[in-house]
Amino acid sequence: MTVAEIVSSRGNSRQNLLQILHDIQDASGDHSLHPAEVEALSALMAIPVADIVGTASFYTMFAFHPRGRHVIRLCESPPCWVMGEEDLRAALEARLGITVGQTTPDGQFTLETSSCLGTCGVAPVMSIDDEVYGNLTAEKVSQIIDRLAVQERV
Repeated sequence: MTVAEIVSSRGNSRQNLLQILHDIQDASGDHSLHPAEVEALSALMAIPVADIVGTASFYTMFAFHPRGRHVIRLCESPPCWVMGEEDLRAALEARLGITVGQTTPDGQFTLETSSCLGTCGVAPVMSIDDEVYGNLTAEKVSQIIDRLAVQERV
């Protein structure tokens, strides 16, 4: 879908900006927002580019650089930290061969952190795409990544 088609489908109202940004990012091949798309959106909605970039950069779910097919967000809130977030980070980095902010060479996984995923009762937690995983251990994290990697090959 083009930016114009997305704006037309959602409605040209500033209250729809976040959903429009989600749709634009989802439609991109690399799960990110591109400058040309932001400029087109600015022209269509009569919102300054700086306002769109400021809005998108406030939220961790938007990116201005290419990301992997699966975006892993590891919660680093105090409850998750107390329950072992650092061990999970080490396990993820070792399993994926990347550090926070990087994407695997095959383009499958991007590892990011989040200040809170809102599921402190099952800390430590991470999300992958739209699914949240709780009560994690290094072993569970590895199993989840293995399962997703196998699904990609099928």
